[in-house]
Amino acid sequence: MPIELPQAQVLPTGEAATYAEWFACLAEPVRVRLLHAVATSRAGITVGALTRVLGTSQSTTSHHVRKLAEVGFVRLRKEGTATIVTVNEACCAGLPHAADAVMGLLAPRPCCPDDLPPDVTVRALAEDDWADVRRIYAEGIATGLATFETAVPSRASLDAKWLPGHRWVAEVDGAVVGWTAATPVSARECYSGVAETSVYVADGQRGRGVGRALLHKQVTAADADGLWTLQTSIFTENRASIALHHDAGYRTVGIRERIAQLDGVWHDTVLLERRSAVR
Repeated sequence: MPIELPQAQVLPTGEAATYAEWFACLAEPVRVRLLHAVATSRAGITVGALTRVLGTSQSTTSHHVRKLAEVGFVRLRKEGTATIVTVNEACCAGLPHAADAVMGLLAPRPCCPDDLPPDVTVRALAEDDWADVRRIYAEGIATGLATFETAVPSRASLDAKWLPGHRWVAEVDGAVVGWTAATPVSARECYSGVAETSVYVADGQRGRGVGRALLHKQVTAADADGLWTLQTSIFTENRASIALHHDAGYRTVGIRERIAQLDGVWHDTVLLERRSAVR
């Protein structure tokens, strides 16, 4: 039987042309250095100062400034005889957005895959589940890829911080094999619909769809309960977890470089976010 591959999505022609123009403009190292110099000089910088910073001639600097201005990366204004170059602040968000769009990270996504494993049951966390939850937490810590924690938090601390109604466990043949929970990111009312999520799967149960089933319950329950943003941070090395969250509608927001140490080693994390389509 021939293999059916998922149908590719096509970026609209207009968007593709715009992004191609942006990337083509930056296909010149001097312009990249120039844009960086302007972007880090928030009050603006003169063409003369850029010439000195870059070590280029005045005419070369002026040429590249004009090219960046034509695309819209920088803005120009005259002050006497000097030309002041400032960054177009919209590009600080627009350029990363373009990269995400081209890589498909902004494409419409289903809430999560519908091919859930039939032998995995997800239910609300019960009082008798805490020992299993903490055991699985310890197994996650042991991987060195799940958390910066080096010891399992107490039941009391977990119970105090996790949102009621957003604590779930997965079962296979009556045994708890994973859990997920959501924690408020702030006590401020304006962030009442924003939560940070965690997902842990027991040793020996990974790769069989337990995480997929847990994330399905997590995001659908969040949508139903009015949570408008879910976020999570994952070690860059944990590619399986990143892919799992992308499948559940999360998108990569950015990389948090050297955000914390684990056993004396600095690690980067990927910040992912899922915005509900309900609100």
